[in-house]
Amino acid sequence: MAEPKGFGFGLGKMKEAFQKAKEIQEGAKALQAELDEMRLVGEAGGGLVKVTLSGNQQPHGVEIAPDAIAQGPEVLEDLVLTAMKNAYDLSTTTMRDRMEELTGGIGLPGGL
Repeated sequence: MAEPKGFGFGLGKMKEAFQKAKEIQEGAKALQAELDEMRLVGEAGGGLVKVTLSGNQQPHGVEIAPDAIAQGPEVLEDLVLTAMKNAYDLSTTTMRDRMEELTGGIGLPGGL
């Protein structure tokens, strides 16, 4: 007996899609917790300045070596900004990669 059709595809396909959505939702919760626990470090000046963020871009620390301070305010500002950008880039790339793993590469709205 043929499966009833609804809106262009069978009920079996619809159940499969709902199951996949449920798996993605559960995986997203676990991923959120994993990203919260991650500590990703952006560096500048060969490690003179380090900025630590979670996988969700929450700040967790800044380390500034005495040698960086001795270089003056403008240089220090540039080092801190560069380290922040590096940590942010690492964090967003990690988040995007993990989401793609979770969703199997399907396109999501909002383009992480």
